[in-house]
Amino acid sequence: MIDGVATDSSSTSSPSGDAKPRRARRTRMTGAERRQQLLEIGRTLFAAKGFEGTSVEEIAAKAGVSKPVVYEHFGGKEGLYAVVVDREMRRLLDMVTSSLTAGHPRELCEQAAFALLDYIEEYTDGFRILVRDSPIPQSTGSFASLISDIATQVEDILGREFKSRGFDPKLAPLYAQALVGMVALTGQWWLDVRRPKKAEVAAHLVNLAWHGLDGLEARPRLIGHRKA
Repeated sequence: MIDGVATDSSSTSSPSGDAKPRRARRTRMTGAERRQQLLEIGRTLFAAKGFEGTSVEEIAAKAGVSKPVVYEHFGGKEGLYAVVVDREMRRLLDMVTSSLTAGHPRELCEQAAFALLDYIEEYTDGFRILVRDSPIPQSTGSFASLISDIATQVEDILGREFKSRGFDPKLAPLYAQALVGMVALTGQWWLDVRRPKKAEVAAHLVNLAWHGLDGLEARPRLIGHRKA
């Protein structure tokens, strides 16, 4: 198999007995296979070089096709980039929301932290693309809007917990944004350092989040001189 094209390199014999290589039989990729190949190549290049640093020429060269093939499938670099980003955002959101299955709020915090760290570990290129500022509008929004979507899932959990503890459930959205933002920013840092191990990072995140919530004041007060 060479660049998505199946080959048969068996030999035939000439009348004189000398073996001659048979011309390779080429199997063309289907449209779906070529599209998937271009998406994977684009994903790798966008993660390594960013949108501006990646060219249609380079994408086509890596795929072993001409530039018009890229335009045929995606309308250009912008179209390819948009599909890559949309896929990654949906993947991350699905991983986080499907992970929230526990009944205890602390375990739910653990599951959310693990889901983001799992995504970073398994789909590193995708996360590198997401945390960059996108130069073009996305149908699924920005990374910030994705984090907001995840926070909405957490908001319902916090709302129930606040109500059971006698706190104002209307403040749950604020705390949900703070918690999810904390995990997301830590994830960006861990993306490159990869220390400590994933389970330890999750444990420390939940330690801060849970014990912070556990000692939460119903009416938090400021101790500095500024009061407004």
